[in-house]
Amino acid sequence: MLRTNRDKLPVISVEGRAAHPAYNGRGYYNPDGEMDFLVGTGGIVYNAKIGDGAVDWAADHLEPGVTTQNPVERFNNAYVTYACIGNRAQVISGEAKGAWGLVTGKHGGVEHLMIHFDQEVLEKLNLDDRIKIKACGQGLRLLDYPGVILRSLSPELLDKMDLQPQGEKLGVGVAKILPAFLMGAGLGSGNSASGDYDIAMFDPDTVARYELDSLRFGDLVAILDSDTRYGRTYRGGAVTIGVVVHSDSRSAGHGPGVTTMMSCKDGLIAPHVNPNANLADLFL
Repeated sequence: MLRTNRDKLPVISVEGRAAHPAYNGRGYYNPDGEMDFLVGTGGIVYNAKIGDGAVDWAADHLEPGVTTQNPVERFNNAYVTYACIGNRAQVISGEAKGAWGLVTGKHGGVEHLMIHFDQEVLEKLNLDDRIKIKACGQGLRLLDYPGVILRSLSPELLDKMDLQPQGEKLGVGVAKILPAFLMGAGLGSGNSASGDYDIAMFDPDTVARYELDSLRFGDLVAILDSDTRYGRTYRGGAVTIGVVVHSDSRSAGHGPGVTTMMSCKDGLIAPHVNPNANLADLFL
């Protein structure tokens, strides 16, 4: 087992609510200037979960499972930052009270946190039901790999990942290995502890080359030459490992979102393909 500082990590309660979908009153322009009027972010999504395809929904930035948010902005900042991928979440009000779920992603801009629940729980959940998370993971460090920076990664998920020490490098199993030139919206952000950045999918040849149409919600992916240790930028030799958190989009520069879980600047992460590198395969 990799040596970490997990025994020094605080476990702290944060709370959100099942968030109602919002709509801006306008449609979504695609790069060809055509407009669509589609379901977007928020709500309880009954038929899109981790393990399901993230591409070609009749939707824009669809968030799988349950979208949550704290109604107070400064509390929501803590909620979406402190909660980490793989943390457990518990419903604490309403018909589904007592049910447990799994944190699966963070969506920047709207500042949403997505949580997986089993189907029978989804049927009982209502908008504004309260959900508590025992948040733990920010500040997690790999003691033998100080150049690999962890973000929004729970100790529980770290234990389940396909990690293979390779001398000074750390082998990481991922569903796909992607180039940095694909990354669009969210690039340039100065905060990699929250939010995501998007895989642009508007070039058909590139989509086919990297098999982007088979991306799944919950896929762990590697992005080469992408440094997201602190912000999100291009850097030759850097590597980011993240998780696919929302669907594709019709908007230019947007696409399936990726929340950072680990990153390095000097090629210390050596990704390899593992088709089972998905949150559904690891936890469900």
